[in-house]
Amino acid sequence: MPTREIVVYDDPTLRKKSRRVKNVSDDVQRLIDDMVETMHEANGIGLAAIQVGVPQRVIIVQLPEADEDEPDPNAGRLFAVINPQLARRSRETEEGIEGCLSIPGLVGEVERCCAVTVKGLDRRGKRVRVKAQDLLARVFQHEIDHCDGVLFIDHIDDPEKLYPVTAGEEEAAEAAQEMPIAQVAPGKSAM
Repeated sequence: MPTREIVVYDDPTLRKKSRRVKNVSDDVQRLIDDMVETMHEANGIGLAAIQVGVPQRVIIVQLPEADEDEPDPNAGRLFAVINPQLARRSRETEEGIEGCLSIPGLVGEVERCCAVTVKGLDRRGKRVRVKAQDLLARVFQHEIDHCDGVLFIDHIDDPEKLYPVTAGEEEAAEAAQEMPIAQVAPGKSAM
């Protein structure tokens, strides 16, 4: 499984809306395998096909392994979703730190729904629904945004909510939540 080059922020490809996958072919399987390898090599927790220059609605998500103090049943589990859609969103939102493999050197505070239900197809072409909360919900929303040509920085209207980090350390900053986080009152509508 070869790794692919990750497209960075100044490439107009990232702003294109990705096409629906009509047939879960061997090419789509290879794409998913390559995306997994690419994400692991880049120390990421999510990747959309458009980030490797393929304008198809395919995403992968894999949270880090759980630590002993805070077990998470989804930690370490790999999700590959074809034609992902947000079927449900919680009204409750919160701000959290996000980074992006396509925007090295920056993280920012982004408001997202606390819980979502994602529907689509799994890598075998079977329908799948994933109920996600907290970090998993955030990553799914981030990756689905990529399918629509939206970057996390598009959700930030205050430049003071963007922070420089050492390139390659974005995911560590997200996981550690090193930046100050403001909680958003429950009941606020999703974006």
